[in-house]
Amino acid sequence: MILASASNIARLTADDLDAFHFLPGYSRHIVAPGKEPVLLLLLAFLITFILTRLYTRIARLRGWGSGSVHGVHLHHMVVGILIVLVTGIVAVAEWPTGVGRSLIGIFFGIGAALVLDEFALSLYLKDVYWSPEGRSSVDATIMGVLFAGLLMVGVSPFGLEHTRESRTVAFGLLAFNIVLAAITFLKGKLMLGLVSIFIPFLGLVGAIRLAKPHSAWAKWFYKHSPRKREHSRARFEPGTGWNARLNEWVTDLIGGKPSPASPPPREG
Repeated sequence: MILASASNIARLTADDLDAFHFLPGYSRHIVAPGKEPVLLLLLAFLITFILTRLYTRIARLRGWGSGSVHGVHLHHMVVGILIVLVTGIVAVAEWPTGVGRSLIGIFFGIGAALVLDEFALSLYLKDVYWSPEGRSSVDATIMGVLFAGLLMVGVSPFGLEHTRESRTVAFGLLAFNIVLAAITFLKGKLMLGLVSIFIPFLGLVGAIRLAKPHSAWAKWFYKHSPRKREHSRARFEPGTGWNARLNEWVTDLIGGKPSPASPPPREG
């Protein structure tokens, strides 16, 4: 029944939504190239994330209880998963065009925002929303926004879409950029690694610079180098290096300051 309804909606919404047609150049530069669904996805993602974080921060301050069903805490990640699943099924079954595709983008963006806002819960398998581990949800959200934004701009992965070089040179550049992005990811610099997939040679910055102390690269290559290990901790551990403090401040600004860790229970 859901698929039948979606099919009818898809047929009735074959025209483009052209939501911001009143903006100069919107129809020509956004709608015509088919970028509107991605733009609407990104906007729905950002609006949902902002409203969700705003509500949770107010609820935290005022001591409001969490939503529950029959006494079970209903995380908004569950709602997001359901929205993403239904949206994905409809897209695969029908792949609508025009307004239907735009609506798919909007609902997928809403669901994705609700899921990524509680990404840390799925990572640690416990409610760490307001704990220091919950910062990973903000990191995942920022990466999602970056990824959607880069697709919206239309940047080609590794920047080789319009290359005029020979096949051998193009393959060499592609392999080199993949290696740089992989090293950047292994060094624990996830956002820089993601952006380096779309911007050639940016991964060279992440590949050359110091790895984060808990990254796979540090575990493999800093094992026998105490100086590099200490240098990495001094730069990246919370509250030490300026870039770590800046990252901590930005994360607190977006997601809210984590609650202090609870003291361990006393024995006996």
